[in-house]
Amino acid sequence: MELKQKGETSAIDASQPLTVSMSWTTAADFDLAAAYETNTGKQGIVYFGDRGSLEKFPYMMLSEDQGVDDTVDDSDGINEEELQIIRLDHMKYVWIFCWDYNMVRRGQSARFNDSDVKLTIIDVFANSVSVSIDTGDSGNVCCIATIDNTNPGHTKLINYSQAGTLKGLKTLDQLIKVVKQFNI
Repeated sequence: MELKQKGETSAIDASQPLTVSMSWTTAADFDLAAAYETNTGKQGIVYFGDRGSLEKFPYMMLSEDQGVDDTVDDSDGINEEELQIIRLDHMKYVWIFCWDYNMVRRGQSARFNDSDVKLTIIDVFANSVSVSIDTGDSGNVCCIATIDNTNPGHTKLINYSQAGTLKGLKTLDQLIKVVKQFNI
């Protein structure tokens, strides 16, 4: 299944581990990240600066930073970063987003709608849901999708496709503020 338009949703099974894969061939230094809010209101982020942990909270972990063309598989030219999530029962929301690292450092806009960034969520049974970015908004960070676990047993993935702008990566509060500006 593919969620091509902003606002489209799909049910996902949050009782099983999930793999979130972001792939692209565009010559840009995109980074995958996940901001979250727990059922108790605690907020945090898993990104290249704090890759998380599968053995302890937040029970999600990011793969190595792909960078730009530094470890591209020459056979297909695809860059890919992955986020493993093994538990969502303590989460209310997980916001999955990417940013263009060089543009964030400069405070300049990236062109997400000209990129080929694709997000795919895969469960342990190989069921998958893909999300395509559907925004013409400018910014250097894009909240691609939201995992909404506010109704356990009825968890849904939402194509959010909302862009915003960061000026440097300095604090968790700065990143959460950008996520919250999306009015989720």
